Amino acid sequence: MVAYKWTVLSNTTLGALLASLDGTIVLISLPVIFHGLGVDPFAPSSFPLLIWMLLGYGVVTGTLLVSMGRLSDIWGRARMYNFGFAIFSTGSICLFLAPNTGTTGAVELILFRLIQAVGASFLFANSAALLTDAFPANERGKALGVNQVAFLGGSLFGLILGGVLASIPDIHIGPLVLPTWRIIFLVSVPVGIFGTIWAYAKLREISVRKGHQRIDYLGNVTFASGLILVLVATTYGLLPYNGASMGWGNPWIWGGLAAGAALLLLFLLIEARVPDPMFRLEFFRVRSFAAGTSASFLGSVARGGMMLLLVLWFQGIWLPLHGYSFAETPLWAGLMMSPMMVGFVVSGPLSGWISDRHGARLLSTIGMALGSATFFALALLPSDFVYWQMGAIIFLQGCGMGMFGSPNAAAVMNSVPAENRGAASGMLATLQNVGQQASMALFFTVIILALSHGLSGSVSTSLASAQIGQPDQGILAGMISQDPTGALFGAFLGENPMVGLLHEAAMVPGWQTLSPGATSTLTAPHFFATAIAQAFTGALSEAFVLAGSLTALSAAISALRGKRYVYGESAPGPQGTAPSSAAAPSPIEASAPSGGPGGFLPWPVRWFRRFR
Repeated sequence: MVAYKWTVLSNTTLGALLASLDGTIVLISLPVIFHGLGVDPFAPSSFPLLIWMLLGYGVVTGTLLVSMGRLSDIWGRARMYNFGFAIFSTGSICLFLAPNTGTTGAVELILFRLIQAVGASFLFANSAALLTDAFPANERGKALGVNQVAFLGGSLFGLILGGVLASIPDIHIGPLVLPTWRIIFLVSVPVGIFGTIWAYAKLREISVRKGHQRIDYLGNVTFASGLILVLVATTYGLLPYNGASMGWGNPWIWGGLAAGAALLLLFLLIEARVPDPMFRLEFFRVRSFAAGTSASFLGSVARGGMMLLLVLWFQGIWLPLHGYSFAETPLWAGLMMSPMMVGFVVSGPLSGWISDRHGARLLSTIGMALGSATFFALALLPSDFVYWQMGAIIFLQGCGMGMFGSPNAAAVMNSVPAENRGAASGMLATLQNVGQQASMALFFTVIILALSHGLSGSVSTSLASAQIGQPDQGILAGMISQDPTGALFGAFLGENPMVGLLHEAAMVPGWQTLSPGATSTLTAPHFFATAIAQAFTGALSEAFVLAGSLTALSAAISALRGKRYVYGESAPGPQGTAPSSAAAPSPIEASAPSGGPGGFLPWPVRWFRRFR
């Protein structure tokens, strides 16, 4: 058993690393993928393809995590994890071998990415449960810390690796040509095949399973349908609509949100009545579980979209201002984000090891408080910041994420019965993934709305400084301010947005041909960055303040989780105490040690009554 727990840790760490890496590797390499397929990423018809390539992976994983966790409690966690690895590897092979190019090829890649995401949902939903089964209570924080380091490390390493691979030219092997975009998808194929074979060969079923459980078909359907409607509607809210910079005026989007919310409400009513629910609402009466999942959800909402906005800040403004061409910015933006990964790697396993002995409350609260402080510090940075200041802030932010992540995950998993760990793991992962997807829509909406109000003036000032006369100045300023989303995505895709804008402007009636000198000035990398810097930095400051406030609320909730609690122990045990082997009452009926059962919603009310 001692050797087996390390087998579980190493395999689930590989799975988390691979699944999270594939979630972000396309973010940096999208220009190469689209150009390799022969698709213009700036064409209006390509924007939905771009959005689904970026966000479809997260939509599918967020939708399926709870269902996969619950099915694992019924059919076996190792079995379902192995099955997920096989599905993930199949999707990876299909991506590498996708037969077509053009729009058809792009649609194929999106569909194969969705297959990959189905496999990733099995991996994400079961990793924490497998580790909790294999490790004793006094070692779970350390194990989950290593696993979460792999998850975040994979996300950040995917950005760097995507930039490196995107810079590799096509490989010629005799008459055969291996395009760069296929190399990007090839990376996960051998690792996925190896991980699948290893999982099937070494992982075995040691989980505690309750007999005669039934699948909650109605709950699965209503949850998946409602969440898909909400996530798809918020995703399409980022698209321009009817002349507006975003799609929130589209009645179909609001209809989708309303229908999705209604289905999710129906799902909660169903789960309160079925005998074997997929989403176990009674866990929210356990203070440690409720506080841990709530704090994790708010932290994901605060952080999810901010990662992409930081990359946009590097690619669209800071790197071009410092002389980097737009073609170079994807790689360098990934490298510039590495201090965050270093901070997480340093603090994640260490904080997990400490929480095994002293509980999660202090570490997780300090971690979220530190994260909140770093967001407010980012709001104070100018557009052309000094890099060591940015590097120090995001390093501390990574430390804060590590201090929160592994202790919080261990506290959540320790608070539930052994036979329900798959469901608990799926619930925690679902709230994290849904928070990240919601974060994308929330913060992009904040950024685009702020840019729409402040961009026209700053662009006009820069055009006037470049001695661009009327009517050309008004045409260009209007095009940029009316479509800030397109301009930002242009910078994100490693393209100089001014090149495409000048091409479009030349077809507008009244446009006057620019001199070669004026064209050279406008297409210099620093011009676009200078033109949008003031407006974009102001918009970012608003987003950072919102993120800091959400993270501060998460820290407050984390502080209210109570003392260390392990399900099955009659009271919070001494340092390093393993859970009792004696049978334990259900979370609802158990006595209430601090941090344990007693209810997350009722206990603030009881606390308030003391002072009436």
